[in-house]
Amino acid sequence: MNKEVRGEDALKALSAYLADDMVACNQAIIDRMQSSVPLIPQLGAHLVAAGGKRLRPLLTLASARLCGYGEKEGQKRHIGLAACVEFIHTATLLHDDVVDESTLRRGMASANALFGNKASVLVGDFLFARSFQLMTADGSLEVMAILSAASATIAEGEVLQMSTQNDLSTPIERYLEVIHGKTAALFAAACRVGAVVAQHDREAELALEQYGTNLGMAFQLVDDALDYAADQQVLGKTVGDDFREGKITLPVLAAYEQGTEEERQFWKRVIEDNEQEEADLPHALEIIARTDAIRITIERARDYAGKAVEALACFPESHLKNLLRETVLYTVERAR
Repeated sequence: MNKEVRGEDALKALSAYLADDMVACNQAIIDRMQSSVPLIPQLGAHLVAAGGKRLRPLLTLASARLCGYGEKEGQKRHIGLAACVEFIHTATLLHDDVVDESTLRRGMASANALFGNKASVLVGDFLFARSFQLMTADGSLEVMAILSAASATIAEGEVLQMSTQNDLSTPIERYLEVIHGKTAALFAAACRVGAVVAQHDREAELALEQYGTNLGMAFQLVDDALDYAADQQVLGKTVGDDFREGKITLPVLAAYEQGTEEERQFWKRVIEDNEQEEADLPHALEIIARTDAIRITIERARDYAGKAVEALACFPESHLKNLLRETVLYTVERAR
């Protein structure tokens, strides 16, 4: 009987289970960050030092292993593709922090705060280029199609988010479209390519894609809730960043819908008109709490988490499957 693990222990256990693969993946990341231009490895070293849970490459490695790949000598494709997924993710973070004017990332000074916006954008471009080199090295047109499509979808999601910024009339469906593009698409691609390299059947490939999609949706919903509910040290970025930037997220939409007319006028001033004073964030947090907006958001995340777990049904029971199931629950439990 496999020992059941819960919460953050599930993610640690998944990392431990895939430790050898992750060591190889991290080495591939370090190797590919090398450049004769000194600023690139300097900024790269800062990103590596900032850590992060490496969830997306873990999903690629885990998906491949779940489908039986990586057990035979010489089966290393999943390593390069996991590094590729991490490069795509890191490149988007570098660009996002510039667009959002963020000063913190994972509890440390963001790259743009230390190295400047120009360096962050250009090194982000370099990492995108490296990711496509890794795709090319893999040699699969199917893998390239999946990851390049995900890269385009991420960019579309970010642009769509910018177009909904400061707009309280944004339908929830449009907000969900935004988070699918900016987050869930890469989760889905990370999982799907694991099944592709394993040359597993189509059912497994699509099941892992659904697992990744729903996990990514739950993950971003919880992130959006934490921006109004977490301690800054826990969150790893400044609490209220989404509020200050006028981002339309489910906590805001729920609070606006559930609020009084006076509270709606408040949201219109601080979000739509972007007229914010020092006392506005604490007041926003009070309204968010009173209208149960965090619970509404987390319940939606739990719905997606349930779908992610259901997507694994076609795989036989195993310790790895259990770790993937518990990783979904950890994603939602972060909001506690």
